[in-house]
Amino acid sequence: MTKTTFALIGTGIVGERIINQIKTNPNCEILSVFDENKKRLREVAEKYTLPEASTLEELLETKPDWIYIGTPPVSHAPITEKAAAYGLNILSEKPLAHDAQDGERMVKAVTKASVHTAMHFPLMYSPVIHSLQQSISDGSLGDILKIELHTYFPHWPRKWQQNAWIASRAQGGFIREVFPHYFQLLYRLFGNFEITAHHTTYPQDIELCEYGVSALAKTDSDIPIVLNGLSGIGQEERLEFKVFGTKKVITIRNWSELWESELDKEAVQITPSTVPDGLIEACHQWKVGENSALVSFEEGLKVQGWIDELLK
Repeated sequence: MTKTTFALIGTGIVGERIINQIKTNPNCEILSVFDENKKRLREVAEKYTLPEASTLEELLETKPDWIYIGTPPVSHAPITEKAAAYGLNILSEKPLAHDAQDGERMVKAVTKASVHTAMHFPLMYSPVIHSLQQSISDGSLGDILKIELHTYFPHWPRKWQQNAWIASRAQGGFIREVFPHYFQLLYRLFGNFEITAHHTTYPQDIELCEYGVSALAKTDSDIPIVLNGLSGIGQEERLEFKVFGTKKVITIRNWSELWESELDKEAVQITPSTVPDGLIEACHQWKVGENSALVSFEEGLKVQGWIDELLK
C-alpha cells in the first residue's frame, strides 16, 4: 500500500507530538520538516531521523499528500496561500488563523485551489468524546438542560508551553489556545450557537493576553451555555466540560477523564470501551477514499468567529 505522506512546518512541542503520531502509523511517513528556528529544527530532525528543508519552498517542493502547519497563528494565512498554490492538502493547528479576516483568506485560497483541509482538534478523536457523543445520540442523558465550560490555569502560559507568543495579546492566550477545542466540540455535538454576553479581562500591560473571561451563549435549539476561564490563580489546573441532562450529567475533566453522575449519586469515573481512529489515520483514510472524521477550514472559520468575539 502506498503510504500517506506529510511535510511539517513547525517543530515545537505540538509539532513534535504530530511527528510521533505519524511515525507510529504504519500507513504514513514524513518527507520533510522545516522550522525558522534552525537549532530546534536540527534537534528534532536528528532525534527522529527526518529530512530537513532549508526553506519553506524546498519543503513544498517535496509534494506531500498533506502539509502540516504548526506555527504561530499570524503565519497560518500566508503559509496556507503558498501551500494551496502548490496544490497541497493542508492540516493546520488551531486556531485557524490570527483572526476571522485571515481565516477567510485561508478558506478562499483552499477553495480556489480545490485542495482538502483538516485541523488539529484532538478531542474529536478522543475516547471520552466518542462516549459523550454516543450518550447524547442514544438519549441516555435525557433532555439536555445546560452546557458549561470551566477552564482554570494557575500558570499562563502553562509550564510546558513557555514561549513569548503564547503569552502575547496579539497571538496567544487561553481563549485562542484552549477554547477552540471546546467550541469545535460544541459545534459538532449541538450545532451552531450564539454568544449573547461576555466580559474579558486583561492586565495593564497591553502586550499580555487576557487573564479572565466569563460568557453566556445559547445553541440554536435554546440550550444555555456558560463559559468561564481564569489564569494566574492559586489552585491546580482544572478543565471541565459539563453536559447537564435530566437523567445524567457527563463531565469531561482535564481533557481525558470521563465522569458520569445520576440522580442523588456521586459522580463516578468511566473508562470508555471504544478507541476511535486518530487524526493522522483520518488523514490517511481520506487519501484512500474511506470515510474520515476531519475538521475542515470552513468549520475552523466558524470557531474563529467565536474566538474573535470573546477577544473584543
